[in-house]
Amino acid sequence: GLEQAFCNLKFRQNVNRPSRADVFNPRAGRINTVDSNNLPILEFIQLSAQHVVLYKNAILGPRWNLNAHSALYVTRGEGRVQVVGDEGRSVFDDNVQRGQILVVPQGFAVVLKAGREGLEWVELKNDDNAITSPIAGKTSVLRAIPVEVLANSYDISTKEAFRLKNGRQEVEVFRPFQSRDEKERERFSIV
Repeated sequence: GLEQAFCNLKFRQNVNRPSRADVFNPRAGRINTVDSNNLPILEFIQLSAQHVVLYKNAILGPRWNLNAHSALYVTRGEGRVQVVGDEGRSVFDDNVQRGQILVVPQGFAVVLKAGREGLEWVELKNDDNAITSPIAGKTSVLRAIPVEVLANSYDISTKEAFRLKNGRQEVEVFRPFQSRDEKERERFSIV
C-alpha cells in the first residue's frame, strides 16, 4: 500500500552537480532541474526546483512558466531581473543580490542577466512537474511560427522577423553578447 510506496521513494537529490545539468552552456552556465520524474516524493508535495548558475554577464533567456508560480532565492552573486506581466507591462525591473527572494507568477515572462561575479539561485515551483517555455533561443516557441506570421503580428520587416526567430542558437542559457573583435579572436583561437 501507501506505506510500501513511501519506503521505496527516493528522498534526496543534489541539484548542485554540474555533471547532471539539464541545460549546459560552457560559456554561460547551467540549469539543474528536480521534479517528480527524478524525485518521486515531490509529487506528494506538489513542488519542483531548479538550480541555475549563470557565469559572468551571462543571460537566462526570456521564459515563462505554463503551470506554476515560482520563487527565486539568490544564493550567490548579483544581476538584473526583468519580469513582464501577461498584458506586456513591466512589473519588475531591478537588480537582485545574494539573500533576496523574488516571486514570479505563472504566465509572467522573466529574463535574468548575471553581473560581473555571476549569478546563482534556487527556484521553487508549485507544481511537481513545472513546464517552462523559452521565448528566445533554439527551443523557443517562436521557432515554430513562420517568418511572415511573425512579421505581420509584430509589424516588423521579414528580415527583423527572421532575426527574432533565429537570433540565438543556444538553449535557455546564453553567453554574453560579444564585440566583433571578440568574435574574430574566438573564431581563430586554438583550443
